[in-house]
Amino acid sequence: MSSITTIEGTLTPRAPFSFSKTLQFVGDFTPTEGEQTVTTNSITKAITLHGRAVAFQVCDLGVEEPRLAYTLFTEQPLSDAEHEALRDRISFFLSLNDDLHAFYTIGRADPSFELLIDALYGLHQPKFLTPFEIACWSVLTQRNPIAMAHRTKRALAKRWGTSIMLPDSRTYHAFPEAGQLARMSIDELAAVVHNTRKAEYLYAVIQFFHEADEQYLRNGDYDEVATSIRSIRGIGEWSAYFILIRGLGRIERTTLSGKEILHAASKIYQREMMPAELQRIAETYGSYQGYWSFYMRAANVVAPMIMSR
Repeated sequence: MSSITTIEGTLTPRAPFSFSKTLQFVGDFTPTEGEQTVTTNSITKAITLHGRAVAFQVCDLGVEEPRLAYTLFTEQPLSDAEHEALRDRISFFLSLNDDLHAFYTIGRADPSFELLIDALYGLHQPKFLTPFEIACWSVLTQRNPIAMAHRTKRALAKRWGTSIMLPDSRTYHAFPEAGQLARMSIDELAAVVHNTRKAEYLYAVIQFFHEADEQYLRNGDYDEVATSIRSIRGIGEWSAYFILIRGLGRIERTTLSGKEILHAASKIYQREMMPAELQRIAETYGSYQGYWSFYMRAANVVAPMIMSR
């Protein structure tokens, strides 16, 4: 095993923040199953940075004010810029800087939803580690069972991703960066995903994210960013929304398409919900519509007692 260098530091989430609820959600998240270790107070996983794997472990310090300790594991020294990039990636992955106060103020004026706020209090939305990874996942899940999509995602990571073995002898695999795949042909991708159409869509995703400015995608005008995401071949309305909220943290809008959100809302509001009524409620949440829908979808994992009423 190569020599491992560690770097330690701390991160301060914006309160209220419940790391235990984050870990509940992440621990039950199928797309990253088997890629990470989740305990009652920590998560360990790996990311590809400039073509090599760096693992990180984040632990709850268990103090009254929210604070997290992190340890980076690397086989090669990290520059200050790389260390800062990893701090930013971890913070973004865990949505540590999200301010829930305005969202909660709106939600507490919605009597049925207030119960969900109490049950999920302090839950910040965990994202995919990178928007590129979620965009690839969106392609792999189209008309495909989740288990098969997961196997294909792991095959892509094994073929072109990176890995690192930590001192506990566990190896962590990281999904490749777009730049690592940018010179792959559609035929090479098809040999792994076993579907030429999906390979074509993956190729389009790779080229887009290889050239895209992630900071612009995170912070640029919502409509312009959404339009650019939807322009990627193979990315439809639902996939674009999924990438926007779970890959880029764009909580300003939501989508009410699909049975899942209608079922969750019917449980929360304890009556059968129709799309038109749900749209009216969503609009009352203004630029927090994404958090409103995320909380309803997260309830089954983090607060099943609410959904079983």
